[in-house]
Amino acid sequence: MNDDAFDQIMTSLDARLIVVTTAAGNERGGCLVGFHAQSSIDPQRYTVWLSKANHTYRVALRATHLAVHFLSTDDLPLAELFGTRTGDDADKFADLDVEAGPGGVPLLTDCPNRLVLHRTALLDEGGDHVCLAAETVEAHSGGPFDPLRLSHATHLEPGHANEERPTPPTERALSAP
Repeated sequence: MNDDAFDQIMTSLDARLIVVTTAAGNERGGCLVGFHAQSSIDPQRYTVWLSKANHTYRVALRATHLAVHFLSTDDLPLAELFGTRTGDDADKFADLDVEAGPGGVPLLTDCPNRLVLHRTALLDEGGDHVCLAAETVEAHSGGPFDPLRLSHATHLEPGHANEERPTPPTERALSAP
């Protein structure tokens, strides 16, 4: 397998970036995601792949709902917030306008293009990301937009390296009463 060829093809695709948010109990998580896709027309399904290194993944394991916020080219600051900080030691939602959606999922009110999903399946085939398949329960559109793409955010340094696998499920869960 030629890793350079694979990387060149993936880079050429210039993925659209999203922010995925979720909640379980009193704990919220959110991260920048590049791996996502519509996975069914009828019924309407969407899939996201979350890094096992992320706090959001560990919250999502216990959550029933996810929100997918489609970023526009004006949303680079949100991409930076959710892509470079870790929820293990920072509340990414602290200075944002957020409302609770189905299942308590945090909805970023400044992102009008979003889906709210109910998780239906989880696939862990051994890689560094896990696939969450979900049915769409709500969709909101602010109209056409220019998506923020990976090429706009290559300068961002992730909050966790891919090879990290923090335990327990979340740091705050360990200290919860």
